[in-house]
Amino acid sequence: MKAILIGPPGGGKGTQAAFLMDKYGVAHISTGDMLRAAVKEGTDLGKKAKSFMDKGELLPDDVIIGIIGERIQADDCKKGFLLDGFPRTIPQADALEDMLSKSGATIDHVIHIAVADDELMKRLLGRAEKEGRSDDNEETIKNRLKVFHEQTSPLIDYYRNKGNLRDIDGMGSIDEITGRIKSAIQ
Repeated sequence: MKAILIGPPGGGKGTQAAFLMDKYGVAHISTGDMLRAAVKEGTDLGKKAKSFMDKGELLPDDVIIGIIGERIQADDCKKGFLLDGFPRTIPQADALEDMLSKSGATIDHVIHIAVADDELMKRLLGRAEKEGRSDDNEETIKNRLKVFHEQTSPLIDYYRNKGNLRDIDGMGSIDEITGRIKSAIQ
């Protein structure tokens, strides 16, 4: 299975990715996790990424497309993968489609987790208190949501038109949301 999780920051993509990894035995590719690790390690990519992440902005397409292109070639992706945080723009989606088409592959499911902005703000501020993430302060959260609505939301119609979008209500308990995803992709 090759799938994409689309949703706003704090929408539960990482939580639901764990379920999908366990159930389908696919690699979880979280661009956020990869970039935060690079920032922590102080790599060149990490230094470049930090300046964008601290403002709640997306990395330039060429940088993130290159990272994903290399990552999906890894051995642990042979059985499939779950992309979390990529693509975030139409040009990134087009680039992903081009990469996959070279090997005759396609995306099976695009799981769109929808959550209201006021709930996202509560979730992200709570996460900031627990995890101490510098990208989870009120000003940055507002910008991240604005960026999501402006740049990532168009992907919803992009994938709906391709026929592989699965709309999921992201409100409720983790188990309820997992159940909705399970029903939508079986």
